[in-house]
Amino acid sequence: MVSDLKLFGTSQTPPDNLICPAVELFNAAKFATDARAIIESSDRGNRRNAFVALLKDVQNAGRKKIAERFKERPFEARPTTRSYAYLTDVIVTSTFRFARDILQESPSDNSADRLSVVAVGGYGRGEMAPFSDVDLLFLTPSKITKRSEQVIEATLYMLWDLKLKVGHASRTEKECLKLAREDYTIRTALLEKRFIAGTPELADALHDRLLNDLFRGTAPDYVEAKLVERAERHSNQGGQRYMLEPNVKEGKGGLRDLQSLFWIAKYVHNVDDTADLAKLGVFTTPEYRNFEQAEDFLWAVRCHMHLVAGRATEQLTFDMQVEVAERMGFVDQGGRRGVEHFMQAYFRHATRVGELTRIFLTALEADNVKKAPSLTDMFRPKRRKKLKPGYVERQGRLDIASPETFFDDPVNLMRLFQEGLRSRLLLHPDAMRAVTAHLDIINADFRAMKETNQIFLDLLLKHGNPERALRRMNELGVLGAFIPEFQNIVAMMQFNVYHHYTVDEHTIQCVSTLAQI
Repeated sequence: MVSDLKLFGTSQTPPDNLICPAVELFNAAKFATDARAIIESSDRGNRRNAFVALLKDVQNAGRKKIAERFKERPFEARPTTRSYAYLTDVIVTSTFRFARDILQESPSDNSADRLSVVAVGGYGRGEMAPFSDVDLLFLTPSKITKRSEQVIEATLYMLWDLKLKVGHASRTEKECLKLAREDYTIRTALLEKRFIAGTPELADALHDRLLNDLFRGTAPDYVEAKLVERAERHSNQGGQRYMLEPNVKEGKGGLRDLQSLFWIAKYVHNVDDTADLAKLGVFTTPEYRNFEQAEDFLWAVRCHMHLVAGRATEQLTFDMQVEVAERMGFVDQGGRRGVEHFMQAYFRHATRVGELTRIFLTALEADNVKKAPSLTDMFRPKRRKKLKPGYVERQGRLDIASPETFFDDPVNLMRLFQEGLRSRLLLHPDAMRAVTAHLDIINADFRAMKETNQIFLDLLLKHGNPERALRRMNELGVLGAFIPEFQNIVAMMQFNVYHHYTVDEHTIQCVSTLAQI
């Protein structure tokens, strides 16, 4: 009976902290009334088109409401991405139920006709930009039946009529496991699956099989595959964090880097939320705060880009930078344009993403999840130099032997980078943490000391190319503290087509080139 139909959008509880009350995005009672009116008054041939028109109105009204609230609160990225995902849940669920319960001639009691609609990828994670893809898995208990095929086809055509960009696959549990074993991209998509509609038992069974028969015991291989994928992605995007027209999603220091950390953590530790990274001790509380802030900022930028372009776009071009900066409230100040302040904030967040990545991967290595990192192998000399007193090698990196007393002599802060160049070892993240915790010792007296200045000159002149040390000193805030004038150019971009990198990056590359002459 029509009165018994469940066409109320999503049956799941709306997520907390949407950009506006859930009822403003989707009024379930009104939708039910309108849907029943269509079903009762329309002939069978017109029902479908009338229902799609109803969904289109819901979609347009919801998107308009989200965009309006986001414009008022331009940094509220998480509530915005959740809201787009919730609105999509409503549309997908309503479409599927209409295709299954109304467009079919009669209900089915055949267990082979059961279907589970599962969100995967970013949609499964519950994070969506305005024009993100809608990736769906239609899960069947066995070989797809004719009825299930008709339901899936009807669902997809209605979603396409709504102009949604839908990625889809129809598979059994067995097929999902087989393909996930062979393809790490599919495995990652299933890692972030989320039940949307249909038969929940099918989705639950897949979850258990993935966890017990595939994920368990395969973490090292998965981590290695994700790191190779990350390196290839960075190479394709230019390999630089400071490109002046960065790709917010795929570029170095972008959203995909943060998502990769979460994928690995979820696979290795079975976590469900990024907040668990701090609970596990992978990040300190301040580091996790940096993670959240970087993720929020990058998502906000991406959402504004989609809204400005009216379509999915990931490259933050010069033209786009101006409009996004204005939307986010960056204004001309101190002789610099608002867009330059905006991009400086962007690159500072991208730098923090790099720091968090190093910390996370080192923690993985410490737990024997992964073998020695490839970066360390690249810089590791065949013959080791004996370390000076006060330093130790840990996990192939340079660390401080006694952090509690190391900074009693302030000059040791500068000596650490000197020893890194001399030994050709990368700094251990714990050493980097110690440096950032003691930046306050770099004061006027420190800058005036003959020994600190001599060590800095030695860094530039006596150990080959100083690029690696200078870049690390810059990322940790040491260069800006030691040379106050340098602080003003950190992550600074010049808004023109003649410069390809930020000013600080240009400076470091210039010193590197001179060292090689």
